[in-house]
Amino acid sequence: MGSPFLLQPSRSLTEEAMAAAGQSQDDLKRIAALRAVELVRSGMVLGLGTGSTAAHALDRIGDLLRGGDLGDIVGIPTSEWAAARAAAAGIPLTDLAAHPVVDLSIDGADEVDPALNLVKGRGGSLLREKMVEGASRRFVVIVDDSKLVPRLGGSGLPRHPRGESEIEPFVTDNKNYIVDLFFEDGIHGDLQAISDDLLRITDVVEHGMFLGLATSVIIARKDGVVLMDKEAKSNGF
Repeated sequence: MGSPFLLQPSRSLTEEAMAAAGQSQDDLKRIAALRAVELVRSGMVLGLGTGSTAAHALDRIGDLLRGGDLGDIVGIPTSEWAAARAAAAGIPLTDLAAHPVVDLSIDGADEVDPALNLVKGRGGSLLREKMVEGASRRFVVIVDDSKLVPRLGGSGLPRHPRGESEIEPFVTDNKNYIVDLFFEDGIHGDLQAISDDLLRITDVVEHGMFLGLATSVIIARKDGVVLMDKEAKSNGF
């Protein structure tokens, strides 16, 4: 899947890319997460992501707090899982009611298209993720290159990745149901118009397309880690 995506490596990631050669995919995710955490400053309100890559970021933030390298940090979790993981790491928690503007969110994604639009929610946390990340001044996404798609909806992810049965619906932290949609060749058409149409359907609370929210994407690849900024993209990946 790497061939359609032509990325220019960030200079700040060059040494990390060289060190990443030959490491496991989880090692690469950790390198990407550590790079994202470099953006964290004392006094920030953070959006705390959900998933295996976000876990590395949460653990690193906790390490920096305990070591005194960061201070006066509060985090808004995007799931019950993130809340528990952050609490275990020693990150003080808050919510959007107390802090309606988030300085920086760090999270993963299930799909990333060339315009840096995302599909999220395979872990069932899309509503809280969209609330927190939509309130963020900066939203940094961490993925491996298997999440890059020419258009959203085209990844062919398994129908039941969360372990639910074929019969019982998946229930989110907010007690909502998840309906999964799959497309043979991705979603064609105006994504914003499709988003608007979906949200007009009675009882649809949200959907998993995150359009225009990501400001940066850090991509872990077998040959290293690459940074893509929304301002820097030209002809896609």
